[in-house]
Amino acid sequence: MKRCVKRWLATGLGMVTLMGAGLMGLSNSLPDTFSVSQGQTLQLAQLPWLVPLRASGVQETSRAESGSSYNVTLSILGIIPVKTVRAMVVQERTVTICGTPFGIKMFSEGAMVVGFTDVSQLVGSANPAKAAGLKLGDRILALNGVETSTNEDVAKVIQSSQGQPVEVTYHRDGQIKHTILSPLQDHQSKRWLAGMWVRDSSAGIGTLTFVDNSTGMYGGLGHAISDADTGESIALRTGEISPVTITGVVLGTAGTPGELKGQFSGALSLGNILSNGASGVYGRYYAVADGQDYPVSNAQQVHKGEALILTTIQGETPQMYQAVIERVSLSEEDPNRNMVIRITDQRLLSATGGIVQGMSGSPVIQDGRWVGAVTHVLVNDPTRGYGIFAEHMLSTADYAASSQN
Repeated sequence: MKRCVKRWLATGLGMVTLMGAGLMGLSNSLPDTFSVSQGQTLQLAQLPWLVPLRASGVQETSRAESGSSYNVTLSILGIIPVKTVRAMVVQERTVTICGTPFGIKMFSEGAMVVGFTDVSQLVGSANPAKAAGLKLGDRILALNGVETSTNEDVAKVIQSSQGQPVEVTYHRDGQIKHTILSPLQDHQSKRWLAGMWVRDSSAGIGTLTFVDNSTGMYGGLGHAISDADTGESIALRTGEISPVTITGVVLGTAGTPGELKGQFSGALSLGNILSNGASGVYGRYYAVADGQDYPVSNAQQVHKGEALILTTIQGETPQMYQAVIERVSLSEEDPNRNMVIRITDQRLLSATGGIVQGMSGSPVIQDGRWVGAVTHVLVNDPTRGYGIFAEHMLSTADYAASSQN
């Protein structure tokens, strides 16, 4: 009898331990704050059994004004508490969804080191930049106190040094650093060289996601613009967006991402670039955008199931294609991988193989609302890709706008 009681107690304690670990994991997967539209209550579409604790006396959002907030204890079926979160009451927003291709032209803050090349000497060769401790991705901000915003700035100071040591001010991993570089004269050209290649600008194409005509702000891509050689996000100095015409498609296959081919449609500028960050590029749009207006979903309103994506694979006119949202994550660990999206529309699969480069920023629609945008393709399965929540993109656009005021 005693042995049975001990076994029962051990089993019970094991179940309690597992339940506790499960609750802890669920709690950690939830953000600390949620945006809730005025007049609505906090409901998680992908976790319908996770509801406010009945005993907590939650204030109805319908009684709360925009800009206010209150605490909500989320619980399993209103019985087992999981986590207390903050509900931020916001006004429901409506924006114009685009899905149109756009060109991106950016000039970086400083000249980025993208490669090294040894300087030929009478006997052998050497590399001054490597000897000075510089690495790929470093951004050269100044040489001998002279600001270096362009490739030409760097070359001019190095050449004028005539071999004298040059103080280099550069940016690496969020810190400003200094080093001394001693240029060498190339044996054949007789030019003074630093032994490094630098780049001050970048250009490419992507998909414009939305324009908020009430603020004049736009958002696109859903991920940062990075240097093709170093993979480092480009630190923005200035930039602009321009219209693009899609002229062709490189089909995506497993292991080889496809690509939209396009050309800039002229010198016309659609807007400036104020921010290049993890959730995309943002700036002011110079005109009232054409397109259909959609209400914006909060993150917790997005759920697994059928959806549509709006994208352009020929010319300049976007089309809707069928898709499925296969996974939704409220975790804040990865800002642009909140969803997994699978393309199901045979028209798009036949034309592109699925998601290809250049489609980043394509809006995702679900239940008649804008819920997010495509950000990345799964390289081994081009029919699938990641997506970012609309709420995250819109809040970043708002921040970029406020930082310019």
